[in-house]
Amino acid sequence: MVDITHKINTLREATAIAIVRTSSEETIKALQENRVPKGNVFEMAKAAGLLGVKKTPDLLPDCHPLPIEYTGIEYEINGLEIQISMTVKTIYKTGVEVEAMHGASVVALTMYDMLKPIDKNVEIGTIRLDNKKGGKSSYKIDAEGLTAKVVVCSDTISKGIGEDKAGLAIVSKLEAFGIKAERIIIPDEPEEIEAALNGADTAMVIFTGGTGVGPRDVTPETIEPMLDLRLKGVEEQMRSYGQERMPYAMLSRSVAGIAKGKVVLALPGSTKGAAECMDAIFPHVLHVFKVIEGKRHD
Repeated sequence: MVDITHKINTLREATAIAIVRTSSEETIKALQENRVPKGNVFEMAKAAGLLGVKKTPDLLPDCHPLPIEYTGIEYEINGLEIQISMTVKTIYKTGVEVEAMHGASVVALTMYDMLKPIDKNVEIGTIRLDNKKGGKSSYKIDAEGLTAKVVVCSDTISKGIGEDKAGLAIVSKLEAFGIKAERIIIPDEPEEIEAALNGADTAMVIFTGGTGVGPRDVTPETIEPMLDLRLKGVEEQMRSYGQERMPYAMLSRSVAGIAKGKVVLALPGSTKGAAECMDAIFPHVLHVFKVIEGKRHD
């Protein structure tokens, strides 16, 4: 299965449509009047559809098992056709469109099975995804024109003793969103950190390193007084995301805020910690630029 461990949970919703075509009005009347010999078609098919949604990962090898938190089934009769509408919701890392389509197909097949004794020409028509929302397509962020400065805070790396990997990982993730980024390396000195932030002419300034609890970890103390506004929800998201993957993340003192119109982030110095913080908040954190510009929330 595709690795989705880096993704965040969001509300996911999908609606699928399936069509069952009958060949006579008598079949439709038998349905509406509950005169089908095999029983109540609408209720039986609905029960089968619920099972179909839940059993999707058992039958489709690449589907992730996920918590189904809502399933709704509606019917609409148009002439000789019955339209099945299947809506599925979850709060998870991946979408539910396959679950909705599978559930709708099971409903249609159940109806076919129950109607075939009274209608030899009943058939299943289109099964399609009607709509979905909640994934990355629902939170599209326009990063065009955005630039970033990545500041690596490390005594050892600045002396040429160590090798920077966290800064490069951040730059790589930014470039994947179309954000041009420059990288500099400085020691863990408050004056250097202040100068890096004050001298930045980019939309974002992302520090990596100095957010732990060591005696030379001074990045948060230096940056926080320079912020005009703290983005505490962003900080909480980074720590929450990290703790789900590594218990030591609770010791991180990552910072997020706005200073003179620039988004400022202070991330851990470890490569994995920095990358996870980026995964936790990007690209959604970029929505802040719309808010800064005075645009309404979507």
